[in-house]
Amino acid sequence: MLEQALRKLGWQAGSLRAAGRTDAGVHALGQVIDYELAWGRGPDRLTDAINSQLPPDLAVRSTELAPSGFHPRFSALRRRYSYRLLLSGRADPLVERFAWRVWPQPDLERLAAASRLFVGEHDFGSFGRPTWPGGNTVRRLWTAEWSREGDQLCLRVEADSFLNRMVRRMVGAIVGVGRGLAEPEEIEGRIRNPGQVWPGRPAPARGLCLEEVTYPV
Repeated sequence: MLEQALRKLGWQAGSLRAAGRTDAGVHALGQVIDYELAWGRGPDRLTDAINSQLPPDLAVRSTELAPSGFHPRFSALRRRYSYRLLLSGRADPLVERFAWRVWPQPDLERLAAASRLFVGEHDFGSFGRPTWPGGNTVRRLWTAEWSREGDQLCLRVEADSFLNRMVRRMVGAIVGVGRGLAEPEEIEGRIRNPGQVWPGRPAPARGLCLEEVTYPV
C-alpha cells in the first residue's frame, strides 16, 4: 500500500527498503523505510502527501532526508520490540487485536527469570531462522524486561537484530515457563545447543510490535 501511495507521487523504483521484516499480523510503530523520490516541497509536506493516499490503518509518522550510504537495515544499531499479554479470563476482542490473552495468569517471577536467560550474546538458532539462507544466528540481546500495565504485561526486548520469528518463539517459551509447562533449564539447554529447535509454538503475531530502530547519531 505504501508503494502504491508513493507511485502516485512519482516514485518509480521497484521496491522499498525496510529496517526489518515482520510476520503477517505483527504491528509496527517504528518501522523505517528508505526510498528515492524527486520532491521539492519539504519532508513534512511529503509526509502529508503520502498519508493522504494511505488507508486508515497505515500512516507515515515523519520523513527525513537520509545521509549518503544509508540503509534502513544495515545501518541500524539496535531494534526494540514489545510483546503484550492480556491477563484475563474473559475475552476482550478490541484489546486482543494487539495482545495475546493468557489465562490462568502465569507466574510473574518465573516469567522474569526465563526472560533473563536470553540476555547476552548467544546463538539463537533454536528460537529463529536466519534472515537469509545460511546466515548467522548469533545475536546480542541487551534487554528483556516485563512491565505491568493494568491487566496487561508488556515485554520489551532490544537487540542488535533479530532472527525471523525469534521474539515470538522466545515469548512462547517464556510464557510456557510462566505457566509451568516448561522449565528454565529447557531454555538454557536450547541456548547451549542452538541446533535443537524449541518444540513449542511461537506466540501469536498480534501481540508483537516493532517499536523503535536506532541509528548512529
